[in-house]
Amino acid sequence: MGRLCEMSRCGHSSMRLLFYVSSFYVREHLSDSVIVCVFCHRHSDTKSEEEARGTERERARERDREREKAIRCHRRRFSWFLVAISTVSLLLHRGVHLNWTMDSLSLGCSSLPLGRWRLSSLGITTATGKPKHTSVVFLKTHKTASTTVQNILFRFAERHNLTVAFPITVCGHQFCYPHPFSVRNVHPNTKSPDVLTSHTRLNVSEMRRLMPNDTLYFTILREPAAMFESLFSYYSMHCLSFQRVPKGSIEEFLRQPQLYYRPEEPDSCYARNTLTYDLGGDKDRPPGDGEYAKNFVAHVDAVFSLVMIAEHFDESLVLLRRLLNWEIEDLLYLKLNMRAQESRKPLAGALPAKIRAWNWLDAALYDHFNASLWRQLERLGRGCLERELRLMRKAQDWLVRECFGEDTPRVRSATEIHNKQLRPWQPSKKVAIVGYDLPVNTTREQGRGGGAGGGGGREITKELCMKMVMPEVNYSELLLRSQLLRQRRRTTPRPTTPRSHLKKSPK
Repeated sequence: MGRLCEMSRCGHSSMRLLFYVSSFYVREHLSDSVIVCVFCHRHSDTKSEEEARGTERERARERDREREKAIRCHRRRFSWFLVAISTVSLLLHRGVHLNWTMDSLSLGCSSLPLGRWRLSSLGITTATGKPKHTSVVFLKTHKTASTTVQNILFRFAERHNLTVAFPITVCGHQFCYPHPFSVRNVHPNTKSPDVLTSHTRLNVSEMRRLMPNDTLYFTILREPAAMFESLFSYYSMHCLSFQRVPKGSIEEFLRQPQLYYRPEEPDSCYARNTLTYDLGGDKDRPPGDGEYAKNFVAHVDAVFSLVMIAEHFDESLVLLRRLLNWEIEDLLYLKLNMRAQESRKPLAGALPAKIRAWNWLDAALYDHFNASLWRQLERLGRGCLERELRLMRKAQDWLVRECFGEDTPRVRSATEIHNKQLRPWQPSKKVAIVGYDLPVNTTREQGRGGGAGGGGGREITKELCMKMVMPEVNYSELLLRSQLLRQRRRTTPRPTTPRSHLKKSPK
């Protein structure tokens, strides 16, 4: 009888223990199927069981803490998501132009000085507090989209009251090109400049005599075949080497270039290795002189902080903006000094290869610095590059709509442009250079994007729109006159009022 009772008590204890353990695991591991087998042993080690239970309880508490932490994290994310959706919805509903705080978008781009930029605020300092670099030399090369870059620099200089170096009158709008740059060819009223950007041939020692010590140098190159076709068309009536060619045929010139080319002629710089010549090199160095090409590329690399590539213009602007610590709005542009489509000649067959062979030094320069550009962009990172390109193009589209009332302004021939200040110079009757004309209703003094509450902001005015599409020669003359007037105001002493005319203040 005693034996039976003992077995009954043992069985009852086993059932209670099985129920407890099963309940514990079912509660803590809902996603798992747990089968617990408990065997009652009269002489089981009670101490070991207590330790096991304590370990399980500690693990359970740890899992509870992790679960609560994850829940709090998800709640925070959801709250930020709701705030973002509500904010964007409100702003879109009001239809306002935004003041962007870009720091949150530059995660992973620690070296990207985006800061805060506004289309209505053109201050001299970025929101990061780091000043914009204002001492620059842009070596303006020929037929490389350099006029578009020059226009960007002109507008920046004018906004910030900087002095641009201009040539003396006898040099025209270039620094007596094709002669190397010389300080004596600089207009006397612009001899303490911040910016140098008109056509010239590189002469580093003379430029350093003129410019501040912290000046940054940059330039732009273009694929040699496309560039030479543009040169051949643009200077067909201004370069003797091209004028000698029967029927102005580029194919004929490339068939036997030495028959038409004269290296001693002053305008021969347009007919061979023009990039090399602009950058101070020897355009007539015999092909195959690899040592010279290597040393010349190294020299250019040492002088210039950035070499832009015309085929990758926007990507180059991203690097330029980082170099100068400028804002996105400082680099907005429209393409200038373009030929009409009928003035362009497509290159087919062996022509590109022949052009590169004839301009072998230009090809070496372009290949080196095109590769260098993409190495810099790779270090920046694809995500950062695409983000900044997207922001830049969005801002540019907005500005174009403000100025022209449409997404893509129509290019016009010179005869179609009503405003004489906006008519581009025509190199010859064989080549048509197109430009832009502002709509008649672009007369408002303040665009919709302007904001008086922007904190010293600048409005989108008709003048700003005009400057963005103004041809090089017209803008150069206008900016030089503006600088001369500014200097006269500074140097002219203010008239003093005689003491006898002063009123006594009441006691």
